Amino acid sequence: MDFNNVAAIVTGGASGLGEGAARALASAGCKVAILDLQKERGEQVAADIGGIFVECDVSSAASAEAAITAAREAHGPCGIAVNCAGIATASRILGRDGVMPLDNFSKVIQVNLIGTFNILRLAAADMAQREPNADGERGVIINTASVAAYEGQIGQAAYSASKGGVVALTLQAARELAREGIRVNTIAPGLFMTPMMAGMPQEVQDSLAATLPFPQRLGKPEEFGMMVDQMVRNPILNGEVIRLDCALRMAPR
Repeated sequence: MDFNNVAAIVTGGASGLGEGAARALASAGCKVAILDLQKERGEQVAADIGGIFVECDVSSAASAEAAITAAREAHGPCGIAVNCAGIATASRILGRDGVMPLDNFSKVIQVNLIGTFNILRLAAADMAQREPNADGERGVIINTASVAAYEGQIGQAAYSASKGGVVALTLQAARELAREGIRVNTIAPGLFMTPMMAGMPQEVQDSLAATLPFPQRLGKPEEFGMMVDQMVRNPILNGEVIRLDCALRMAPR
């Protein structure tokens, strides 16, 4: 797909992996709308890349619909959608304090899985209205899973289930949206230098990096952005989940 002046939305684009994706798309020539709950930081990033910020709770149908409408009014129908919004909370199914509250599990599923589907369905409706290119392509959707979808660690029941759902959705959505000329792919990142990671002590960061086969360092948000760029550019990359993880395979804990 041609990037030039294409309307793109990035959820979770105010920081971390989403910011890396937003900056990559803007550098390639897209008109980027950042959808996030972090208003101040989101507005800063949007101003920096020449895009717009729209406050959005991806787990809410009404909020997402309003955000997509606002992005469309500013930039036109969405041609590229990148889902990076998500939360990670650790809780054991059966811990020292008893059984995991069901609300803990539900909230993670609501944001990470249902939120991803919420934006996917609305972005696809926008894309279906666009003029196709020579290949018949109208849009590209990129979701974010995690290596935890495959090797969930102890305490990651909700997170692993939510990201496993994103992985399972990828091929199904790609097959269903093929007739509209919409490609769907997913990135499953490993250990990246996100704001959450940056807040950890240096010795913790170093110990995590030491578990990576090669290179033995945390991934950078701009490297996630590079993968987003490549997924958009390659016209036959569809229905795939790509691990971006330095060959990491997570241990139980």
